[in-house]
Amino acid sequence: MKRLLAATVATTVGLALGVGLSPTTASAHSGTPSYTPPPIAWGACTNATLKARGAECGFVIVPLDYDRPGGTTIKIAVSRIKAKSPAADYQGVMLVNPGGPGGSGLIYSVLQSAIPNGVGNDYDWIGFDPRGVGSSVPSLTCDGNVAGYNRPYYVPVTKQLEKTWLDRSKAYAQACAKAGGPLLDHLKTTDNVADMESIRKALGQKQINFYGFSYGTYLGQVYATQHPAQVRRMVFDGVVDPRGVWYDANLSQDIQFDKNMDIYFTWVAKYDAVYHLGNTGKAVKAKYYATLQKLRTAPAEGKIGPDEWNDIFVSAGYYVYGWEDVATAFSAYVNNGDASGLLDLYSAPGPGADNGYAIYLGTQCTDTKWPKNWDKWKRDNWRIYQKYPFITWNNAWFNAPCLYWKGDVGRAVDVNGKKAPPILLISETKDAATPYAGSLEIRQRFPRSVLIEGVGGTTHAGSLSGIACTDDTIANYLDTGALPNRVRGNRSDKQCAPVPQPDPTAAAAKSLSSSGSGSIKATLRNAAPAIR
Repeated sequence: MKRLLAATVATTVGLALGVGLSPTTASAHSGTPSYTPPPIAWGACTNATLKARGAECGFVIVPLDYDRPGGTTIKIAVSRIKAKSPAADYQGVMLVNPGGPGGSGLIYSVLQSAIPNGVGNDYDWIGFDPRGVGSSVPSLTCDGNVAGYNRPYYVPVTKQLEKTWLDRSKAYAQACAKAGGPLLDHLKTTDNVADMESIRKALGQKQINFYGFSYGTYLGQVYATQHPAQVRRMVFDGVVDPRGVWYDANLSQDIQFDKNMDIYFTWVAKYDAVYHLGNTGKAVKAKYYATLQKLRTAPAEGKIGPDEWNDIFVSAGYYVYGWEDVATAFSAYVNNGDASGLLDLYSAPGPGADNGYAIYLGTQCTDTKWPKNWDKWKRDNWRIYQKYPFITWNNAWFNAPCLYWKGDVGRAVDVNGKKAPPILLISETKDAATPYAGSLEIRQRFPRSVLIEGVGGTTHAGSLSGIACTDDTIANYLDTGALPNRVRGNRSDKQCAPVPQPDPTAAAAKSLSSSGSGSIKATLRNAAPAIR
């Protein structure tokens, strides 16, 4: 999912929701689409990072509606960094999806150099912006001002607040209906799977390899279900549970995010000599909520109200990257009244910057049915909020436009990996965006898969972060196809250390947690912050 409202409107951070098999597109999505795209006209990339890496860019022409391959076409933006190994070591193409849905993946071809031991050089790495995203044409935006400063309080403690948020949700859905037109009927995961098939054909490949993060793991699940013969190797990091698409998945997130924040507050308390926010997790947590309530009537710099405050902290529940930055901003504001750190961490996106959010909704709202009865939403969210308040209403309003969404709604795909080749699953035990139970479920549905568990970790989709136990296993699999032995029972097959919590007292200029996850992942985070 993705939960930081301003950050996700601007960049799509986190997991997402969505899948479906539309009754009106069943023939196109239940088998291999009959459409064959023209060859890709490769040329120079405009993105500076891609240019520096020697990538080439182009478009794959695909139908808006695969049931009407001779009708309207759209363009999927793709990038390629060619294999650098000798021809004898070439292992085909590796498509990458960073998550979302709505995450821009064009830059992710640079992951070639992130695989240990030079194994990534054996593949052509293919980044792509899914339909409606980023450099693809058209690119959907509806209202970039949807996540401004000092918004109405997320928690609907009055009827007026509830009405205000329902009105805002309806207005955004209507703006997308106006801006998106026919595109809104064709943003399902199955449409994106069909586009992956078109990319495969345009590249002249019999099979693809695939590396998916977060929602990208669901995209891979559906592709492997519908096109198992076209799958060679797949890595799923931060594994989506197909049983929850998508309403129930959000409710599950609310619970684990709250638990992860208790872990974060305890970490802040551990370093009270640095942050001066309390020497117990309970004390730090109390300070977080007390500050949130004060911001309801006195927003910091007139901009950071309780919603923006909550959004800033959401990243700490997603992963350990940036824990120090959030704690430093927290400390500076509470202890010195300095809001500059908060403003650095929350920047309202502005007009035209809601592309990731629009496509997130475009996919998740139409993949499968959402409850249309607001009373059910209200009951479920108040029930969870009573025990797990941290993100519950933030999450509810993030998804509430689905109550009013205009795109044709499909049916959930029955994910089945019995015919799929061996694939590698990766998850940390306390991943909040894609709870660990989803990894166990996919391990069962893909009987030849193997699961690596980052034991006790809270980071979402954190592979290629410098944890040798995990990253070397990935490299070996991509090199030889070999996986660790699969064990009996409903559990992980290999246990590794998680991405480590940072130490703000360390002498190093920046810890792993602060800088990102190695130079390549840090580059991606800076150049295209749509990382999950």
